[in-house]
Amino acid sequence: MAESTQTYGTHRRFIPAYHFFALPVLFINIIVTAVRFSHDPRAMTAWQVVVALALFTAILLLRFMSVRAQDRIIRLEERTRLERLVPGDLRGRVADLTPSQLVALRFAPDDEVPELTRRALNGELKTQGDIKRAIRNWRADHLRV
Repeated sequence: MAESTQTYGTHRRFIPAYHFFALPVLFINIIVTAVRFSHDPRAMTAWQVVVALALFTAILLLRFMSVRAQDRIIRLEERTRLERLVPGDLRGRVADLTPSQLVALRFAPDDEVPELTRRALNGELKTQGDIKRAIRNWRADHLRV
Protein backbone atom coordinates (compact mmCIF):
# COMPACT_ATOMS: atom_id res chain seq x y z
CA MET A 1 0.00 0.00 0.00
CA ALA A 2 1.37 3.42 -0.96
CA GLU A 3 2.19 5.88 1.79
CA SER A 4 0.06 9.03 1.92
CA THR A 5 1.59 12.34 0.90
CA GLN A 6 2.92 14.37 3.79
CA THR A 7 2.74 18.12 4.15
CA TYR A 8 3.39 20.57 6.96
CA GLY A 9 -0.26 20.19 7.93
CA THR A 10 -0.29 16.39 7.90
CA HIS A 11 3.17 15.35 9.06
CA ARG A 12 2.33 14.90 12.75
CA ARG A 13 1.96 11.28 13.67
CA PHE A 14 -0.87 10.02 15.82
CA ILE A 15 -0.80 6.46 17.05
CA PRO A 16 -4.45 5.65 17.78
CA ALA A 17 -3.76 3.01 20.46
CA TYR A 18 -1.47 5.45 22.28
CA HIS A 19 -3.05 8.87 21.69
CA PHE A 20 -6.73 7.90 21.66
CA PHE A 21 -6.84 4.87 23.97
CA ALA A 22 -3.93 4.47 26.42
CA LEU A 23 -3.45 8.15 27.31
CA PRO A 24 -7.17 8.93 27.80
CA VAL A 25 -7.78 5.73 29.80
CA LEU A 26 -4.82 6.41 32.09
CA PHE A 27 -5.84 10.05 32.52
CA ILE A 28 -9.42 9.06 33.38
CA ASN A 29 -7.97 6.51 35.80
CA ILE A 30 -6.23 9.35 37.66
CA ILE A 31 -9.54 11.19 37.97
CA VAL A 32 -11.45 8.08 39.07
CA THR A 33 -8.88 7.17 41.72
CA ALA A 34 -8.67 10.77 42.97
CA VAL A 35 -12.48 10.91 43.31
CA ARG A 36 -12.42 7.55 45.10
CA PHE A 37 -9.75 8.90 47.47
CA SER A 38 -11.80 12.05 48.17
CA HIS A 39 -14.75 9.83 49.21
CA ASP A 40 -12.60 7.32 51.11
CA PRO A 41 -9.35 8.98 52.26
CA ARG A 42 -7.36 5.96 53.40
CA ALA A 43 -3.76 4.99 52.81
CA MET A 44 -4.79 2.38 50.20
CA THR A 45 -6.86 4.81 48.10
CA ALA A 46 -4.06 7.39 48.37
CA TRP A 47 -1.64 4.75 47.11
CA GLN A 48 -3.96 4.04 44.17
CA VAL A 49 -3.79 7.73 43.20
CA VAL A 50 0.01 7.59 43.35
CA VAL A 51 0.07 4.46 41.17
CA ALA A 52 -2.34 6.05 38.67
CA LEU A 53 -0.08 9.12 38.44
CA ALA A 54 2.98 6.91 38.05
CA LEU A 55 1.41 4.91 35.21
CA PHE A 56 0.38 8.05 33.35
CA THR A 57 3.83 9.59 33.85
CA ALA A 58 5.55 6.40 32.71
CA ILE A 59 3.57 6.19 29.47
CA LEU A 60 4.34 9.86 28.71
CA LEU A 61 8.03 9.35 29.45
CA LEU A 62 8.20 6.25 27.23
CA ARG A 63 6.97 8.29 24.30
CA PHE A 64 9.25 11.21 25.15
CA MET A 65 12.33 8.99 25.40
CA SER A 66 11.67 7.23 22.08
CA VAL A 67 11.15 10.55 20.29
CA ARG A 68 14.29 11.92 21.94
CA ALA A 69 16.34 8.92 20.72
CA GLN A 70 14.87 9.36 17.24
CA ASP A 71 15.83 13.04 17.26
CA ARG A 72 19.43 12.17 18.17
CA ILE A 73 19.62 9.84 15.16
CA ILE A 74 18.02 12.45 12.90
CA ARG A 75 20.58 15.05 14.06
CA LEU A 76 23.42 12.72 13.07
CA GLU A 77 21.80 11.90 9.71
CA GLU A 78 21.14 15.55 8.93
CA ARG A 79 24.64 16.70 9.87
CA THR A 80 26.03 14.06 7.52
CA ARG A 81 23.57 15.09 4.80
CA LEU A 82 24.36 18.79 5.24
CA GLU A 83 28.10 18.15 4.97
CA ARG A 84 27.36 16.69 1.54
CA LEU A 85 24.79 19.25 0.34
CA VAL A 86 25.67 22.72 1.60
CA PRO A 87 28.28 24.93 -0.04
CA GLY A 88 31.73 25.21 1.52
CA ASP A 89 31.03 28.53 3.27
CA LEU A 90 28.24 26.89 5.31
CA ARG A 91 29.93 23.58 6.17
CA GLY A 92 31.86 25.04 9.06
CA ARG A 93 28.65 26.49 10.49
CA VAL A 94 26.53 23.32 10.46
CA ALA A 95 27.37 22.77 14.14
CA ASP A 96 25.65 26.11 14.89
CA LEU A 97 22.24 24.71 13.93
CA THR A 98 20.06 23.83 16.90
CA PRO A 99 18.81 20.27 17.33
CA SER A 100 15.26 21.37 16.49
CA GLN A 101 16.46 23.07 13.29
CA LEU A 102 18.26 19.88 12.24
CA VAL A 103 15.16 17.81 12.97
CA ALA A 104 13.04 20.17 10.85
CA LEU A 105 15.49 20.10 7.92
CA ARG A 106 14.91 16.36 7.48
CA PHE A 107 11.66 17.21 5.67
CA ALA A 108 13.44 19.38 3.09
CA PRO A 109 14.46 17.83 -0.23
CA ASP A 110 18.14 17.95 -1.16
CA ASP A 111 17.73 20.88 -3.57
CA GLU A 112 16.13 23.11 -0.88
CA VAL A 113 18.53 22.23 1.95
CA PRO A 114 21.32 24.74 1.14
CA GLU A 115 18.95 27.73 1.01
CA LEU A 116 17.04 26.69 4.13
CA THR A 117 20.26 26.03 6.01
CA ARG A 118 21.61 29.46 5.07
CA ARG A 119 18.36 31.12 6.17
CA ALA A 120 18.40 29.21 9.47
CA LEU A 121 22.03 30.09 10.15
CA ASN A 122 21.37 33.75 9.34
CA GLY A 123 18.54 33.84 11.89
CA GLU A 124 15.70 34.16 9.41
CA LEU A 125 14.30 30.70 10.24
CA LYS A 126 14.57 30.26 13.99
CA THR A 127 12.12 27.51 14.92
CA GLN A 128 11.14 24.08 13.62
CA GLY A 129 7.87 25.56 12.46
CA ASP A 130 9.60 28.35 10.54
CA ILE A 131 11.75 25.84 8.67
CA LYS A 132 8.90 23.42 8.01
CA ARG A 133 6.64 26.20 6.68
CA ALA A 134 9.44 27.38 4.35
CA ILE A 135 9.78 23.97 2.67
CA ARG A 136 8.25 24.05 -0.81
CA ASN A 137 8.42 20.34 -1.73
CA TRP A 138 7.94 18.21 1.36
CA ARG A 139 10.21 15.18 1.81
CA ALA A 140 8.02 12.69 3.65
CA ASP A 141 9.23 10.74 6.67
CA HIS A 142 6.93 7.76 7.26
CA LEU A 143 9.34 5.92 9.59
CA ARG A 144 8.96 8.27 12.53
CA VAL A 145 8.37 6.98 16.06
